[in-house]
Amino acid sequence: MALPKHVDDAADRLHEAFARIEDARARPTSPESLREWLSALTDYAQALMDLHEFTNESVHEKLHVLAGLLNMKSFPEEPLRDLEPRQPR
Repeated sequence: MALPKHVDDAADRLHEAFARIEDARARPTSPESLREWLSALTDYAQALMDLHEFTNESVHEKLHVLAGLLNMKSFPEEPLRDLEPRQPR
């Protein structure tokens, strides 16, 4: 599956889990409604984690495309803050 499809799928799962959370919260508190709420909350957290991971992958892929367009051989290994100009003391 292509990366944009993974992102869309994760976003759909996130919205679905959110609707299930809201549905479980609207019901009177019972062991069953708490179980459903916890299950939906778990699914929400998993979808959110997947969405975050796929979004980061997408950004990473785009950075590699940009690096190729700029004829860069690789990205700098050190953090960007080390590349900032130093303030005089």
